[in-house]
Amino acid sequence: MNNKLLLSFAFAASTLTGFAQQNKTTYAITGDGNNDFVWMNIRQVDLSTGQITRTLFERSTTNYSLTDLNTNQTSTQREIPGGDVFNSAKYPTGTLVAAAAYDKRTNKLFFTPMRKGELRWMDLNANGAAKFYTMPIPGYKPVEDFEEATNITRMVIGADGVGYALSNDGNHFFSFTTGAKPVIKSLGNIIDAETNNGISIHNKCSCWGGDMIADAFGNLYVISANHNVFMIDPKTRIATHKGIIQGLPATYTTNAAAVNDNGDVVLGSANQFDGFYVLNMNDLKAVKMEGSQVKYNPSDFANGNLLFQKQADNLANGSVVPAAVSSSNSKVFPNPVTNASFNILFDNKSGKHNIIVTDLAGRVVYTNTAFLTEGKQTQKINLKANTAKGVYIVKVMNDKNQLVINEKVVVQ
Repeated sequence: MNNKLLLSFAFAASTLTGFAQQNKTTYAITGDGNNDFVWMNIRQVDLSTGQITRTLFERSTTNYSLTDLNTNQTSTQREIPGGDVFNSAKYPTGTLVAAAAYDKRTNKLFFTPMRKGELRWMDLNANGAAKFYTMPIPGYKPVEDFEEATNITRMVIGADGVGYALSNDGNHFFSFTTGAKPVIKSLGNIIDAETNNGISIHNKCSCWGGDMIADAFGNLYVISANHNVFMIDPKTRIATHKGIIQGLPATYTTNAAAVNDNGDVVLGSANQFDGFYVLNMNDLKAVKMEGSQVKYNPSDFANGNLLFQKQADNLANGSVVPAAVSSSNSKVFPNPVTNASFNILFDNKSGKHNIIVTDLAGRVVYTNTAFLTEGKQTQKINLKANTAKGVYIVKVMNDKNQLVINEKVVVQ
């Protein structure tokens, strides 16, 4: 098994302050320790210290039940044929786990076992024996081969409360709800942004594996095992390469990622027992977390914190626009908007372009079509006078249905 490759808003702005982050922990998928690489256990980690604080599920030790929602059949540890927890479909974390996501609204930990086309979750509200549930992912069956291209290795709950899961090769992208019986949808494949300069999220050597986190503005971020960072718009499926993490040892694969209370990202490696690192997403520089545990190496982290939550809270409170929303390269101006009107700058674009403005819940508030000629030109956008204050997304698609502008604008 190739370990290096293996591990690999939909809210209105007025609701953002209700989700201020106070979660100092993350759930980690780990082995038994002592250089054990069998990722089947679920432990709790204190993100401020990097120490394991609790074990929720441990292979061959913790009593459990696993209920198949399609058949209503429930299995327990006593029903594992020959006691083989590593290969049994009846064992919750059998065949190992490389992708997990925590939904703080329902207090469930979602995950997918490797080489199993199933979505599973642990009910963290349950008392007594650990309670797991499972259901098949419609139309999805990972290919059981050495490369593990189709295995799901990245998963997160987005700001919209929806779960997202992504395969190693980036060609299988799913969403799922988190209710009593999740609704799972195939979203298709991930698309490389034109600005990626040849760095593809589909590349096996540089961009498979790793983990996925979400920000408070509706974006997803893939941190690949080989330190590459991509931002994904789940509505367009376009992945934009943001850069390569600096400050990590060359052999330290980035398989686990979780946002801490400070808004930084704590990283863990599945292959190297070297503790955790803390990543600043603004400059992609990582520093060692001194004193973090080295006994257990994680294949995945999962917690309910969102990247850029403080910035989102500031926006909801009427504070200044954070750097995460506006930039010197912005094509949208003025920003913030004070009279429901703004401009889009088109530089050397020609042909038909569709302009769409949505709120953070994805609801369309404006659409128009622009027919452009070569050279610099601007298109004025007039929103309705009663447009609510808040953050909006401005997207422009060319006649090939390619996303050429994707920016946030603040209406005051």
